[in-house]
Amino acid sequence: MLGHMQPDPDLPQDESKRPAWALIPWVALCFLAATLGVLFPPGEWYAGLSKPSFNPPNWVFGPVWTALYLGMGVAAWRVWRRVGWRAPTWLFLAQLALNALWSPVFFGAHQLGLAALVLASLVALVALTLRAFWREDKLAGALFVPYLAWVSFALVLNLALWRLNAA
Repeated sequence: MLGHMQPDPDLPQDESKRPAWALIPWVALCFLAATLGVLFPPGEWYAGLSKPSFNPPNWVFGPVWTALYLGMGVAAWRVWRRVGWRAPTWLFLAQLALNALWSPVFFGAHQLGLAALVLASLVALVALTLRAFWREDKLAGALFVPYLAWVSFALVLNLALWRLNAA
């Protein structure tokens, strides 16, 4: 019963007014962003691309992104409970929008160069969000470390795919 939890005495006073059950919409928001990936599946186009030797097998992406989106939702909720609608929360939403944009650009439009630009911007925003989250809540910041590592890897992979498949 998340809604009936006692307020944490270490939290700022107004944080106890932000309900624990609000974790659910924060996690749902992250998975909503992930739905664009479902709407733009890799398909034959992606299968036909030349891939670098470090390209993970396709089955890796689903479990990794599931864990990352769950961690992102928990982190955002923890920070939102502390600061409400302030800069760290808005940074989170901005990076989530870029995250959602990548699949339509890469898989939908087949624009590998533009997708790399989206990812480079995403890496920067994730790093800024991690830093802002870390200042407010160490666990929330720590939950963003694997996400930053993965999107950084995704940028390297995207750049390699672009180089290998340039017309």
